[in-house]
Amino acid sequence: MRPFRPPMVAAVAALCLSACGPQDTVEGAAAGSAVEDTRTPEQREAQRTPYELNEAFARAANDFQVPADLLKAIAYAETRFEMLSTQQEFEGMPAAHGLMALRGEKLAEGARLAGVTEEAARTRPEENIRAAAALLSSYAAQAGLDRSDVGAWAPVVVKLSGITNPEAQAEYVHRDVYGVMRKGVVAQTPEGRVAVSLMPSEVAARFASPSVRAMLAGPDYAAAVWRPSPNYNSRPTGSQGDVQMIVIHTCEGTYSSCWSWLTSSASGVSAHYVVREDGGEISQLVRESDRGWHVGASYDPSLNGGTMGSLSGVSVNHFSVGIEHGGSAGQSSFPAGQIDASAKLSCDISKGQAIPIDSYHIVAHGKLQPASRTDPGPNWPWSTYLSKVKTYCGGTDGGSTTAIIVDSNNANNDTVNKGYIEVSSNWVSTSSTAGFYGSGYYYANTAAVSDPATFYFYLPAAGTRTISAWWTAGTNRSPSAPFIVYAGSTVATVNKNQQTGGGTWNTLGTWSFPAGWNKVQLSRWTSDGYVVIADAIRVQ
Repeated sequence: MRPFRPPMVAAVAALCLSACGPQDTVEGAAAGSAVEDTRTPEQREAQRTPYELNEAFARAANDFQVPADLLKAIAYAETRFEMLSTQQEFEGMPAAHGLMALRGEKLAEGARLAGVTEEAARTRPEENIRAAAALLSSYAAQAGLDRSDVGAWAPVVVKLSGITNPEAQAEYVHRDVYGVMRKGVVAQTPEGRVAVSLMPSEVAARFASPSVRAMLAGPDYAAAVWRPSPNYNSRPTGSQGDVQMIVIHTCEGTYSSCWSWLTSSASGVSAHYVVREDGGEISQLVRESDRGWHVGASYDPSLNGGTMGSLSGVSVNHFSVGIEHGGSAGQSSFPAGQIDASAKLSCDISKGQAIPIDSYHIVAHGKLQPASRTDPGPNWPWSTYLSKVKTYCGGTDGGSTTAIIVDSNNANNDTVNKGYIEVSSNWVSTSSTAGFYGSGYYYANTAAVSDPATFYFYLPAAGTRTISAWWTAGTNRSPSAPFIVYAGSTVATVNKNQQTGGGTWNTLGTWSFPAGWNKVQLSRWTSDGYVVIADAIRVQ
């Protein structure tokens, strides 16, 4: 995204104490001098903006007869008081602009009603606020509502948001806009002056409450709410349909508007998960076993360090799980609660799908589709995020605690903590046959010699593990390739027909292994006239 960005500092929420009443001064609330500060560390981090906005909100409120607190609450819910200019994340949902996140025709109509140019409404804070206030005022006049009753403005707030799903409308009104009015919020400039203040008030939205029905847990992630989207299809069979990647997105809008749009058949798009801005809720929209519609590009290995070359030209949606996040690629920071909740989710996906935890397998949408997307943007905390994912998965082994993948290319392996391959000079590295795992594979002619390809893997504790192997198939492959499994000593030799089963995981069997280094060897010692393929093994 390319936001309108004068010098900006990190922006994180600072909710006012519930004890802060109207009698407290703004200065006292901002500095914490008027009342005892019992907030959490996250709440004590001040929301910052370079603009002094109180007067701008007051002028727009007065000129268009819209409650100032309502304007502030919408700005906080939508952008956390940042002047954003997003790109379009979803087809059919125009990009959002300014503090008030005005989109498409609403931006144009608001500018017209406010008597400002569309460019000014898009790029200047006060004009953006005025355009939103003019729109709200127009909607209020059409509805004939009592302007003095802040709670009565709720349907007008929904109309401005563009959200059509009734449950999402209720969530947006009660939890986001009116929720922040009940809690209050104070933002400061980088110099420490009060930029905008919204004192807590006991305001109740005159709008249907969010459903109190028991919400089903996500079928793959129990901590998620199951909100099924009709926008999915089956993954292809074989290697192209094996989940090998997590794609990180931002919604370019609020959590409520995001899952609402992605569960609408009219949108034609979806993601597997959406994470709320504060991390307090996650929605699952598509089963991980199904193909979501979240990346509009085919895979180009050159954009991702040359990894997974066998998937070149394949739709990213075939082999990935997509996670959307409430917010924008243009925002200056991401809330700690959201990053934490998302990291827990990515750990769970990594475990369940045997996805390595690294920057090649947990990837930005913009990295894979750079011609039209930049999300999650330059301020997504990748180092912190991947570290948290690894921590939640029980360590820093570069993958989940329940699955280890050892590739034929040691550049793709964690050779210290996870596993590695050893081959002699008689084995040839190539990528000539499609369907390989990682970035290529080894082959060698069959012969009555002791010259195996050896895959080593490390287990921190003894346990029972299932071993699978990956190869590329062909008519010159051995019909009886011998895999020798060691657990301190030889426990099994499994012969596999490598003329079939290419481009997918093939189970060798399940055995008990001791703690420490174990190994699986692919021997050349089998019938003459063929080759054997050493590509990758998986330990689960």
